[in-house]
Amino acid sequence: MKKQLSALLVALMLISGAAFAQQAKHSFAIKDGNFLYDGKPTQIHSGEMHFARVPAPYWRHRLQMMKAMGLNAVATYVFWNYHETAPGVWDFKTGNRNIREFIKTAGEVGLMVILRPGPYACAEWEFGGYPWWLQKTPGLVIRTDNKQFLDSCKVYINKLANEVRDLQITKGGPVVMVQAENEFGSYVAQRPDIPLETHKKYSAAIRQQLLDAGFDIPMFTSDGSWLFKGGAIEGALPTANGEDNIKNLKKVVDEFNGGKGPYMVAEFYPGWLDHWAEPFQKVSAENVAKQTKKYLDNGVSFNFYMVHGGTNFGFTSGANYNTKKNIQPDITSYDYDAPISEAGWVTPKFTAIRDLMKQYVKYDVPAVPAQIPVIEIPEIKLTKTVNLMDVVSKMEPVENDTVMTFEDLNQGHGYVLYRRHFNQPINGELKIKGIRDFATVYINGKKVGELNRVFEKDSMNIDVPFNSTLDILVENLGRINYGAQITNNLKGITTPVTINGIEITGNWEMYKLPMSDMPDLKAFSTSYTAGQPVIYEGEFKVSKVGDTFLDMEKWGKGIVFVNGFNLGRYWKVGPQQTLYLPGCLLKKGANKIIVFEQLNDIKQGSLSGVKVPVLDKVALNK
Repeated sequence: MKKQLSALLVALMLISGAAFAQQAKHSFAIKDGNFLYDGKPTQIHSGEMHFARVPAPYWRHRLQMMKAMGLNAVATYVFWNYHETAPGVWDFKTGNRNIREFIKTAGEVGLMVILRPGPYACAEWEFGGYPWWLQKTPGLVIRTDNKQFLDSCKVYINKLANEVRDLQITKGGPVVMVQAENEFGSYVAQRPDIPLETHKKYSAAIRQQLLDAGFDIPMFTSDGSWLFKGGAIEGALPTANGEDNIKNLKKVVDEFNGGKGPYMVAEFYPGWLDHWAEPFQKVSAENVAKQTKKYLDNGVSFNFYMVHGGTNFGFTSGANYNTKKNIQPDITSYDYDAPISEAGWVTPKFTAIRDLMKQYVKYDVPAVPAQIPVIEIPEIKLTKTVNLMDVVSKMEPVENDTVMTFEDLNQGHGYVLYRRHFNQPINGELKIKGIRDFATVYINGKKVGELNRVFEKDSMNIDVPFNSTLDILVENLGRINYGAQITNNLKGITTPVTINGIEITGNWEMYKLPMSDMPDLKAFSTSYTAGQPVIYEGEFKVSKVGDTFLDMEKWGKGIVFVNGFNLGRYWKVGPQQTLYLPGCLLKKGANKIIVFEQLNDIKQGSLSGVKVPVLDKVALNK
């Protein structure tokens, strides 16, 4: 009997302990025109950092940097496609995907957390955070009142809620606010073909899905101040993006929020985004500090977008477009000219904001944490080369009468080699209107040209001799993440291939090269052919680990793996000429490197790791 009573007592203690853990330690509310923390009016001084863009071992350091800059909150997007890695396959646990660990760490550092789950994120991220395969679902239309799409959103939101529900401030965690949709007012303006009533029905449905999933903290929207009519959602606080006019901010929030605040700029830009083949964007520290002071003087809450940008590792970068270019792919670095650099360094902007914040805030601003060590690697020798065509020769192609898109091939990212054999000679203009996005063209293994959506080049003259093979290696440079064209995001060759206006059909072979894992060259002998895409392999040793930057300025175009991790794309056109290699990816002793070089105009024998990044060197004539 005593054993039974003891067991019962232990069980009751565990139950009561679990219940206590779910109790709120603090409170956060929006009331009487204010943000209230533990019942007291508070101003949110937030900075944006995306856990997906920063190696998990560095999260605490970066969050401590934010705290040392004088901030009291961190905002983060959650990218749906980063967690649903394949249809129905979810990952919230491994590496940079461990969202619970990120949120807990932020709380331990002393920061409130603002969650931005989308489902649409934008953020210069591949497809704005949407899984690429949504485009394959018959009848599904993204970002509108569409049953198939909303059903998919519901699954994602519920999966996410299961991970973070108990980390809300109402349950004792640090998450104080959650955003419904994102910059939807912009999309409403970009899609006047959709009735406003339909737009509003969709955005209200997203808010309801968040409520149904158990988000019981204040909700907000985020739009340009002139776009609140389309973007505001009843029951959510409207906040403004990029608004520097305090009078206008208060006027528009009052109009859509019952004549009262609180007033917040949810995206205050201390820097800006960057595209390949375009100049690196910079914003002066003086201007950022001046605008920050204006917000502080007027009691306006704000969120620096970005306070720390991080890196678009792998194939995660997205793309924009404008009236002059059909695509503007984002560079691998997401440095953003932010106050905390890509590698987590103090910048003049950081110091200016820190000095200002210390004059205003009543809470303690801690010392700046030590910088992560930086190392130089003078020479990394590349000891083996393998032609990509040798790798392809051991693969089984997908055969079809017409060319197939990446999506048709059930491939999201990387490359596809399109091949066709010609029994009879043909010459003239090769035209691929739907090239998505960059292609190198070969005849009988010899490179004869490039097609490039970025530079609006979709045609070239070719001469295919008798009994010859045409190869077209196509790269996906990242799906568009912002604007009306987000619904038109297929990759690969998306239209018929023509030569002299004649559609080339029959006997197409497609070789899938997703490069989702580091290529293994063990089964291949050394080979090298000038001009053909090539895979380099090497090994280097370090006596101590630290961050470094791989100097890719003398290379052409491709990707780099170190110890199995895809660091992202490089491209000679710039402005980015180095790749950030975090020290946490290295190990003392031997480290392995693989470089996939698409252009292969110059044979390389080595590369090096330098101590200073080069992000602002455009080289269009290389």
